[in-house]
Amino acid sequence: MAQKPSQRPWYMDAMEKRDPEFAQMIGSMMAKVNAPGALDAKTKTLITLALDAAGYHRDGVVALSKRARAQGASDAEIWEVIRLAYIVGGFPGLTTGLAAFEG
Repeated sequence: MAQKPSQRPWYMDAMEKRDPEFAQMIGSMMAKVNAPGALDAKTKTLITLALDAAGYHRDGVVALSKRARAQGASDAEIWEVIRLAYIVGGFPGLTTGLAAFEG
């Protein structure tokens, strides 16, 4: 299952140019873990958002917060996720997570 262009991370294009076979493997794995299962799409996006915030991945936080909102997540839900990221990632996780609320 291919990801929609709006859900495709920027780095996939860079990987495809340098190593198409590896990019295909990563893309297949991402499709598998994001496929419908026990967790709905919004929940998976919110979990990934928390992980990116705790891992200080600002660009991911921005992209995933947009995706979560498009999936129906409220600012209150996103803020709760950022609070969880603070517990795991400390203050840097909190400050990275605040990127979800920028412009």
